[in-house]
Amino acid sequence: MEPIKFYSTNLIADEVTFSEALLKGIAPDKGLYMPKEIPVFTKEEISSFSQKEYYEIAFEVARKFLVGQINDNELLALVKDAYNYPVPLEKVVENKYVMRLDQGPTASFKDFAARMMGRLMQYYIKKKKRKLLILTATSGDTGSAIANAFYDLDNIKVLVLFPDNEVTDRQRKQMTTLGKNIQIISIKGKFDDCQALVKEAFADSDLDYLDLSSANSINIGRLIPQIVYYFYSFSRLRKENDDVIFSVPSGNFGDMMGGVFAKHMGLPIKKFIISVNENDEFTSFLNTGNYSKIEPSKNCLSSAMNVGHPSNLSRLVALYDGIMNEKGEISQVPDMVKMRNDIYSISISDKETKETIKESYDSHKLLLEPHGSVGWKGLMEYCKEYNVDKDQLCISLETAHPAKFPAQIVEILKFDPELPASLEGLETKEEFFDNLDNNYSDFKDYLINNYK
Repeated sequence: MEPIKFYSTNLIADEVTFSEALLKGIAPDKGLYMPKEIPVFTKEEISSFSQKEYYEIAFEVARKFLVGQINDNELLALVKDAYNYPVPLEKVVENKYVMRLDQGPTASFKDFAARMMGRLMQYYIKKKKRKLLILTATSGDTGSAIANAFYDLDNIKVLVLFPDNEVTDRQRKQMTTLGKNIQIISIKGKFDDCQALVKEAFADSDLDYLDLSSANSINIGRLIPQIVYYFYSFSRLRKENDDVIFSVPSGNFGDMMGGVFAKHMGLPIKKFIISVNENDEFTSFLNTGNYSKIEPSKNCLSSAMNVGHPSNLSRLVALYDGIMNEKGEISQVPDMVKMRNDIYSISISDKETKETIKESYDSHKLLLEPHGSVGWKGLMEYCKEYNVDKDQLCISLETAHPAKFPAQIVEILKFDPELPASLEGLETKEEFFDNLDNNYSDFKDYLINNYK
């Protein structure tokens, strides 16, 4: 079989193979890479996943996209090494579950993508005898997951930008206490500012010599691993002829795109609930058909979702036959009827987020952090509005461990959540990071002066 080609959502850059898309991160025309075709599983293949371990399902998903790019034995070894932790599926009430994606090395769902991506990148740069400088922006969990997944890897350096005062102490310390090949910068601005600086650096020909790549969800290598847990959770909870509703707390929309790819690959997803915080630009777009960025983004409790213009929205628009550039400008309107048929979106306020954390724990002993709370509240509202049958399989994603948000949990529930092993001892470690204004000229000078 011929390797799947990947095109840019801006439709100007040349098509590339997966390995090229992975190492480039973003296309030269500032677009995001998308597969020209999305491979499909048969019903029999999906049914067989019920007898497979997580890493085996990850292997089956990845090899569909990586055909001709890596041999099966090497890919199997890679995924088996990446996925050595559990994925709990917690029954809450009726046929409604929370999928806890918080058991990895940084207690965040970002571990699923980062660990796979780091191993694939190292595999390809060794074959090509290259070095890489990974530039990534984070609104919370991405930075720590990428920093830990790439820590001490040969021939890869990582530079993470985070918005000053918009990540928790524990999220920050998971990045800033590592050292070695990991460098962190605090930017006086918002997540969208950090992301804009990264994108401008990629488009700057003066920096071509740095061999830049990205580990944000703008990189297609981040999205393919995020397809897997949708198949996994369904394989464990399905009944004969079941379909499933997923509620996905969403910020930059990478997690959501993993699910949308899964649907296009044949997973019987009845509805996506895209639950956002008060940055409701997508909810408004879905309801009205008019898209308008939120600038600056609003600072909410669910900090990793403080995104006023989700990068991955251009990918979603492309899947529904539209065209959106990196600035959020739509030159071809997507099929909004089809999008609304597949997706329901709701904006959850900070007040509702806090109330849901309390109500969920009081009623079901369900411990949620702010992002998981937004997802669960969205599911509850959808089920109430559309009178969803109590036997309908529903899965809400919990994207980070509650212990990463101790201040909010203590305030709302009056106790400090137990630390997972991955977060123990952070408080006493020394931090190393730099500070920069939100200014591209300063950032470019930093890159030139620090990376030769």
